[in-house]
Amino acid sequence: MLLQNRAAFALGLRMYSTNVTRGPLMDTARPNSDMSEFRKAFSKAKHIAIITGAGVSVESGVPTFRGENEKWRKWQSQDLATPEAFSRNPSRVWEFYHYRREQALSKRPNAAHLAIAECEARLRKQGRSVVVITQCIDDLHRQAGSKHVLKVHGSLMETRCVSCGEVSVNKRSPICAALKDKGAPDPDVADAQIPVDKLPRCDESDCRGLLRPNVVFFGETLDSHILTKVEKEMEICDLCLVVGTSSIVYPAAMFGPQIASRGIPVAEFNTQTTPKTEYFTHHFQGPCGTTLPPALARHESEVI
Repeated sequence: MLLQNRAAFALGLRMYSTNVTRGPLMDTARPNSDMSEFRKAFSKAKHIAIITGAGVSVESGVPTFRGENEKWRKWQSQDLATPEAFSRNPSRVWEFYHYRREQALSKRPNAAHLAIAECEARLRKQGRSVVVITQCIDDLHRQAGSKHVLKVHGSLMETRCVSCGEVSVNKRSPICAALKDKGAPDPDVADAQIPVDKLPRCDESDCRGLLRPNVVFFGETLDSHILTKVEKEMEICDLCLVVGTSSIVYPAAMFGPQIASRGIPVAEFNTQTTPKTEYFTHHFQGPCGTTLPPALARHESEVI
């Protein structure tokens, strides 16, 4: 499966896996769930990479694309998150993303976010590094205090002009007057059909082009600058945590297994096993807000 998707990783093409394995793992491939063994690896690590997915944000109440939130109105959520959908109907797609923005703006970091940020700050004083490589498009890692965050799928709190390409931080609520109170996900809600000139527009006086969320739509390539930074972190890390990700969205699903292929310890923290669990050294099952804080807490070997 990894070989089948190397091209997607090389291009940085965001896509769902069409070949998701299911069912229990063979006992011979089952990762270790001994926290004391993980803590030994943690105590020695100098460069820690933490790959996070939607499962981390779910514990703060941020909805995902899957499960009960797989549909928005009568459309599949992942079908709205495409450049083609935005080109055909920018009003509908902006309603969808406005709903997600408003949801994210109302949430706060949970224990997992805070544990990661505290660990980064603590280890920095020891000359050790922690980088967060996140698929999440909310702002919760930054709110928690994490400084070294690579957002591989972009950010809901940024916009990009489709005309001039200007990227700006944008946390306005609502993002424009026409979207106020719009975006309800219920199937009986009709599209607002907002005219294009009333949708979010570029602030540059000589442009005023249509804005889009600065997120990586499905079928688009990841930002090459971000991907280069991710690859560098993957090459130097000596411990990796894969936290709250389903491991079915590429190329991010390959990050953990690629690190593991170098013989680096990789620990998965999730509420269930995933298609990539068998590649990892450790697996800790349960809510990330419960399992992650003790994993990242101060080790007895650390100098205070």
